[in-house]
Amino acid sequence: MTKAPPLGEAATIKRLRSAFSKPPAAAISQSQARVKHWFAKEAPGIRWGEMNSPLGRLFVAMSDRGLCAVEFGVGENAFLARLDPRARLERDPNAVRRTLEQLTEYFSGKRAGFDLPVDLSALTPFQRGVLDVACRIAPGQVWTYRRVAEEMGRPKSSRPVGQALARNPVPIVIPCHRVIASDGSLGGYSGGAGLSAKRWLLRLEGAAL
Repeated sequence: MTKAPPLGEAATIKRLRSAFSKPPAAAISQSQARVKHWFAKEAPGIRWGEMNSPLGRLFVAMSDRGLCAVEFGVGENAFLARLDPRARLERDPNAVRRTLEQLTEYFSGKRAGFDLPVDLSALTPFQRGVLDVACRIAPGQVWTYRRVAEEMGRPKSSRPVGQALARNPVPIVIPCHRVIASDGSLGGYSGGAGLSAKRWLLRLEGAAL
């Protein structure tokens, strides 16, 4: 005959079984309703659109703070998968019209820079600092990773600078393509089509390669 567990142990076993058992249907439904309400009313919104460009299909996205993504060389599903998974995504051409118009002007040679609010809130202060320096590089010019590091007062941080540039969520608008290696090679580029896109952008701007 199996001996019954002590009273305290029995209570513990009961609590464990309760914890690992499936919640009542009403509790599940109530939880789902709360999540749905939060997502509809409080989740951040991201609106996006797309355009044809010389670099292929180009996607852009705007958060409430500003432009938060520019992607090219990827498909729609891959682009959407890279956005904030907590956000409500809405395809809204009107919301991104200004961005697409400025990009069109840039690709046609009618615009050298951009006048757009940018959302870099997902980046670290160091990464934002690197991108801020990149914005100071004039069209047609190139700086090295080391020079960017020196401009930040961190001359030995060339590698972290390169890593920060690779995290640029809005390439072209923030011109990370204007930063090259110290030996004159292009270095790296995280934008669509990789180094061929970087070379194309630099030539568009009149940089001597």
